Amino acid sequence: MFEQLFAENIFEIFLLAVGASFIQRTTGFGFGIFIMTLLPFLMPSYGEATALSGLLAFTTSLIASIKYRRFITWRRLIPILSIFLITSTIAISVLSKMENGTIRFILGFILIFVSIWFAFLNKRIRFGTTLPYQLGAGSVSGLMGGFFGMHGPPAVLYFISCEKDKEHYMGMIQTYFVLTNAMMTLARGYNGFVTLTVGKCYIFCLAAVAIGSSLGAWAFSRIPGNKFPYVVYGYIGISGVIILCSAM
Repeated sequence: MFEQLFAENIFEIFLLAVGASFIQRTTGFGFGIFIMTLLPFLMPSYGEATALSGLLAFTTSLIASIKYRRFITWRRLIPILSIFLITSTIAISVLSKMENGTIRFILGFILIFVSIWFAFLNKRIRFGTTLPYQLGAGSVSGLMGGFFGMHGPPAVLYFISCEKDKEHYMGMIQTYFVLTNAMMTLARGYNGFVTLTVGKCYIFCLAAVAIGSSLGAWAFSRIPGNKFPYVVYGYIGISGVIILCSAM
């Protein structure tokens, strides 16, 4: 199976990993949204595609979280991570029973609406750092991650609203992604999605992660702090369009 996959699709998977790593390192999220538009068509199953996406996203985020570790506030991460573990595990366990075309279509519209809403009203909208906000963001993020392999937008909107600058945002969101992708990888492994094919593709694509992360770090350093939220909101809107197109 892997030999046939390697011969037919590995170059496309490699390029997707470069692009997804670049986007993740530049905006702080988007790896799963970008790569999952095509990866399910290149892997033996949808579950294996989410597993490979999660492993590669974990590696991309780990690089950034180490660099920005001094900007991490753990007391604001633990509640979100706790509820994420519960909701994502439930979602992954029922993934094989879901018809996701309609849900992805609705999700695309929601992301487009949210991006426009926040782009124009971001000065007026502020998420608090209290427990209800944290549990809400973690719950929605867990459901989206479990079902679609793209748990970024809810957490991104939370962290970019409550963190004081792009460095604190990057440290918090990348650490969040490291731990949440690790959780989902364990759950996917338990459900049989982390296969030998996934492992071999992951090892081959580590170079793609390095290339994309390096280019993304260069881009991130050149985005002005006051413009950075609009870059993030813009990509959330683009993500909605991508998801809509993939659901049609």
